[in-house]
Amino acid sequence: MKKITLALMIASTFAAATNAQVKPGTDASAPLHALKVDYPTPYEPMSNENIKKVLDKIFNYLDTVTPAQMVNKLTGDRVNDVSKIDTNTIVQQGDFRLTSYEWGVTYSAMLLAAETTGDKKYSAYVKERFAFLSKWIPAIEKLKETGAYKSNNYPLRQPIEPKALDDGGAICAAMIKSTTAGVNNDLRPVIDHLIDFVANKEYRLPDGTLARMRPQKNTLWLDDLYMGVPALAQMGKLTGNKKYFDDAVKQVKQFSVRMFDKEKGLYMHGWVESMESHPEFRWARANGWALLAKVELLDVLPENHPGRAFVLQQLKAHIKGLAALQGDKGFWHQLLDRNDSYLETSATAIYAYCIAHACNKGWINPVTYAPMAMLAWNAVASKVNDKGQVEGTCVGTGMAFDPAFYYHRPVNVFAAHGYGPAILAAAEMYRLVAKNKFKMNDSSLQYYE
Repeated sequence: MKKITLALMIASTFAAATNAQVKPGTDASAPLHALKVDYPTPYEPMSNENIKKVLDKIFNYLDTVTPAQMVNKLTGDRVNDVSKIDTNTIVQQGDFRLTSYEWGVTYSAMLLAAETTGDKKYSAYVKERFAFLSKWIPAIEKLKETGAYKSNNYPLRQPIEPKALDDGGAICAAMIKSTTAGVNNDLRPVIDHLIDFVANKEYRLPDGTLARMRPQKNTLWLDDLYMGVPALAQMGKLTGNKKYFDDAVKQVKQFSVRMFDKEKGLYMHGWVESMESHPEFRWARANGWALLAKVELLDVLPENHPGRAFVLQQLKAHIKGLAALQGDKGFWHQLLDRNDSYLETSATAIYAYCIAHACNKGWINPVTYAPMAMLAWNAVASKVNDKGQVEGTCVGTGMAFDPAFYYHRPVNVFAAHGYGPAILAAAEMYRLVAKNKFKMNDSSLQYYE
């Protein structure tokens, strides 16, 4: 009995001494690799339910602040009868313009949101506004022909009298999508008018590359890949005419030869024909427009088209270059390769959409890329405020040949460029998470095929 008692006393003393030496929060007391981390952006897969909540927050805001209504500018009274139109009839002012290229992106995004979530309110948004345009554009054109308008400042001028790709390309692409989806059936006259401008009247270099005469003569704007390519690609799908696909592929090739850095996997913003050395500022949103243009082209480009392999390879190279520059908060910088420039929302949203879409299509390996798409989406979602406004979006941006211009471009919740990309990202992430392939493994976010 004495031996047993002595053994218990010794064991108790040893245990007490051992416990006294083990401090809480050390590797000896707990696996440190499993400690909860205070991530600046949520580091976890967002559920479909929560993605939809963010999406609906944006939708509810936009549905309220983008009325499709004509009013009398003198009295404020609504005008519903096209026969009552006069020069005092204007589009009721909202927070955003219904015919801007940014809203072309938004209409396309709403159509995708309806497709991926099954919620038809998003496509109803598009249907109502496109029906409004198809109703009032002919009436305004008829009034214009009488000479009633004394300047070019008249309602719905952009789709009626496009003067640049910004005026028609993105809207044209969205109208074709709405038509082929069976949402609207009365848009063909507007579509034909806009695609004629994009394909035949927009200024081009002698080799057919879409170009501008500002800020210098014969300048390529990377943004114009999106302003032109999706409309051409969608018209190819609508008509079956190969010439539109050929032109779209040509634009990707000729922009890429001049503006894509193969080592960095990034595009410069601008290229000027007369320059020996070009100002290589790798602006984030312009890279986003280029990435989105390739995604939209691949969506409709026939599998047997001779240019498809090039476009797909270019997409992969671009995504690889971008992937190397995503920051710890999930965002990309305003100037992609300059980490002291600010974190920008609209470009991050475009990348989130394009990477997620490429994963869903099987163009890139989702095991490699889906986690960064989720991180990017979580970052974008953190910028949607309680009103449904998207914060942290760079305002409209021209082209400059010095860094200060890009570093100090303002951000604003009324920068329309943030809304379509945010909706696109939400809609595609909704599809990406649908099969519950995201898992946490040893504290890291993984995707399992």
